[in-house]
Amino acid sequence: MSITWPDTGLCDAAELLRGTAEVTVLAHVQPDADALGSALALGSALRRRGAVVRVSFGAPDTVPESLRFLDTAGLCVPATAVAPTADLLITADCASAERLGVLAGLVPATIAAGGSVLVVDHHVSNTRFGTHHLIDEHAEATALVALRLLDELGVALDEPIARCLYAGIATDTGWFRRASPEVHLIAARLLGAGVDAVAVGRALSGARPFAWLSMLSSVLDRARLEPAAAGGLGLVHTAVRLSDMVGVRMEEVESVVDIVRATAEAEVAAVLKEMAPGRWSVSLRATSVTDVAEVARRLGGGGHRQAAGFTAVGSVEEVLDRLRTALAVP
Repeated sequence: MSITWPDTGLCDAAELLRGTAEVTVLAHVQPDADALGSALALGSALRRRGAVVRVSFGAPDTVPESLRFLDTAGLCVPATAVAPTADLLITADCASAERLGVLAGLVPATIAAGGSVLVVDHHVSNTRFGTHHLIDEHAEATALVALRLLDELGVALDEPIARCLYAGIATDTGWFRRASPEVHLIAARLLGAGVDAVAVGRALSGARPFAWLSMLSSVLDRARLEPAAAGGLGLVHTAVRLSDMVGVRMEEVESVVDIVRATAEAEVAAVLKEMAPGRWSVSLRATSVTDVAEVARRLGGGGHRQAAGFTAVGSVEEVLDRLRTALAVP
């Protein structure tokens, strides 16, 4: 069995990769396992085919600690080491060029110089900002799209590539809680390539620094439940302030929403993360019926039906007021 896949773009994308001698692969800012895992899987396969490969992202300056085990080939370079244009630029898990952060300018610069930009993604909100697009909005993870492309190229899966793909699929499906039967079969294929599921799980969601407990205590203490919000389905929310983040990695901050979303009385969970004074990155999660991707889109963001986000400026209450209004729209 295999995932149902639209034919449009797959052959063209594979042909584009077959002819490349040098490629830059970019994940979105603050990369998660799906973004960086997809980028590294594609980059590793192209390196094996003889191409010069660089993998990068706009922020942070280094690979998040929990994801370092994915880059066994040492493909990741800092954003400052990325050339201003590329013969071939691949973006992984980016719904828009803006998600590339400080590297966003590489897209128009590459196109203006006559290069190609291949967008590999699974977001329904993708703006199709490249010259070539391989997008399946029905795929549970971009890693599944990347795997299909590698299969089209005839790439044999070794353990490092399979590990990158497995990490992306596992995390974007909530450790397979939201995975279809076909995706479970693909996971079995990746395990058959040598992936150690226990080791991957431990690296991605295992040990936390002690400072995480202090941060979590403060953040959860200010959590609030609004039963009447989201059309009466309930909204739970909290904010992570800059002062809470001292001694804590961004990946620990990102983990807060998965704890808050466990609230049984709320259909929607929101976590506001202060990126700079008065500037917030907001993570949204839904339990079942609410399309938080559409809610995020109304606020200038995007994402998936049950996991999305947006950025906003203002006080906590001002941002929450906008969110409440967006959630109230039928």
